[in-house]
Amino acid sequence: MIPYSSNKFICVTILIKIFLTIVYLKVHGKDRKQVSSESVSGRANITIGEALEATVVTAGSRPVDYSDAAAIQAAEVRATGRTNIIPGGVAAAAQSAATRNARLTKEEEKTKLAEILAEASSKLPSDKPVTRKDAEGVIGAELRNDPNLCTRPGGVAASIAAAARLNQTNSTSSTKNDDNILKQKLN
Repeated sequence: MIPYSSNKFICVTILIKIFLTIVYLKVHGKDRKQVSSESVSGRANITIGEALEATVVTAGSRPVDYSDAAAIQAAEVRATGRTNIIPGGVAAAAQSAATRNARLTKEEEKTKLAEILAEASSKLPSDKPVTRKDAEGVIGAELRNDPNLCTRPGGVAASIAAAARLNQTNSTSSTKNDDNILKQKLN
């Protein structure tokens, strides 16, 4: 196992946050130059599908393995609210790719995360904003299915966790803004 320094983890987390912000802006049709820091912090919450798409940027060139498939399955189940995976869905494709990749020896023949997670938002029949509970479930699934019992920086679990942190920060800052507005009205 290759040890990762905290600096690499911080860089990957920042990259995920930047990408998720860009995804949000693209989805909501805003030009990056027109957006102030205030409007970015007041944006809608990041969905599970968008967080899965962020993984394409950070770890898309890595072959799909069983821990990735388990994390994707956990994310899909939480996004859809179903207890089983959807035939032909993102999780089913990831599981199939992980099984195929385990049998292949040539790295270039293996299915990559980018192939599975590209446009994940549109492949999910329903989606929801990422919560801390969602992140914990996805992290747990990735940990349980990794032979070294670790998550990968920039992987599926890291993207979901970064989105959950951003959503939590957004809800905290919007609550503070609501409190300030209420105080102003009372004065």
